[in-house]
Amino acid sequence: MKTDVVIIGGGPSGLLLSQLLNRAGVATIVLERTGRARVLSRIRAGVLEQGTVRMLQEAGVGERMAREGHPHEGCIFSDDDLMVRIDFKELTGKTVMVYGQTEVTTDLYAAQDAIGATILHEVADVVICDADSDAPFVTFTHEGVQKRIDCAYVAGCDGFHGVSRKTIPQDRRREFERVYPFGWLGILSRTPPAHEELIYANSANGFALASMRNEMLSRYYVQVPLTDKVEEWSDDRFWERLTSCLPGDVVKTLVTGPSIEKSIAPLRSFVSEPLRWGRLFLVGDAAHIVPPTGAKGLNLAVSDVFYLHEALIAAVKQGDTRGIDGYAARALARIWKAMRFSWSMTTMLHHFEGEDGFAGQMRKATLLHLSQSETARRDLAENYIGLPY
Repeated sequence: MKTDVVIIGGGPSGLLLSQLLNRAGVATIVLERTGRARVLSRIRAGVLEQGTVRMLQEAGVGERMAREGHPHEGCIFSDDDLMVRIDFKELTGKTVMVYGQTEVTTDLYAAQDAIGATILHEVADVVICDADSDAPFVTFTHEGVQKRIDCAYVAGCDGFHGVSRKTIPQDRRREFERVYPFGWLGILSRTPPAHEELIYANSANGFALASMRNEMLSRYYVQVPLTDKVEEWSDDRFWERLTSCLPGDVVKTLVTGPSIEKSIAPLRSFVSEPLRWGRLFLVGDAAHIVPPTGAKGLNLAVSDVFYLHEALIAAVKQGDTRGIDGYAARALARIWKAMRFSWSMTTMLHHFEGEDGFAGQMRKATLLHLSQSETARRDLAENYIGLPY
């Protein structure tokens, strides 16, 4: 087979890149190691920056999001019963959109099917060959047959454990990592949300997040040690912990119910440089991981796609390589700013094992400062709604 761009990974970043490239007349083949149902079963982010919303609209997949998504003009930070609202609309003139990653992926699959894009599922043994030459190719096994695709460029959208990053020689990679000593235990429940906006709660019992997917589907998280197992957390135990973290006025109206999904996600900050190796480009989780505290994971992948899709269109259609030559520097500048924000949010809201009383007082002081300083609230709002690109 032959194509312009091979995209490794059929998650939202790979599908969005494929959609944008195909609409511009750049041919792609997407290789995904799992089946479509497995991709769509992944429960992930639900807060979309304005830039992400704009990119989905540009890709022709914004109609259902506009109809079913929930624009949010702010969010709440709390420390026990102190609640501070960050008014995105007032402070920045912008909003975010609550619309689940599963829904984004569903819309992208539908759009890809409509234009006849080539997506191969359940692909194994992927090897990216001659990435540092002018004639890269990818080999893999599909339906029991070994196959090869010759291409002009390869986009690695295959996540933290994929083959793309590992294709770059280890002695050429620089990896930066901060592993946090806790995870998020999250549940989905068919209950109305605890509040009309997201609540980031700090309390004597640790961190909690009250989020939602729609009017009757809530997403909640509590901080847990990495040694905890999902099986150790009954629904009753989860709700007890959550209510001990949320402000009293919120708990009074909280509706609980059976969980329909429950999982523990470890938290880490990770960046791998460079993002380019010859004609191979890293996108999204293949290059960087952020803790979910700042709602940046999917959004950061979309900003990578923004820089890369423009660069690849210019290179393939016009022979102009300035964009691909500058991709890594442009993307990394925004990546590190998002890393800083996610790290600061994580530090501000979580309890760290072995910490002293000073750390807790700093969290309280930070929230009190937010409650009293419009400048501090504006800085947080500007980062939360998404830095420009």
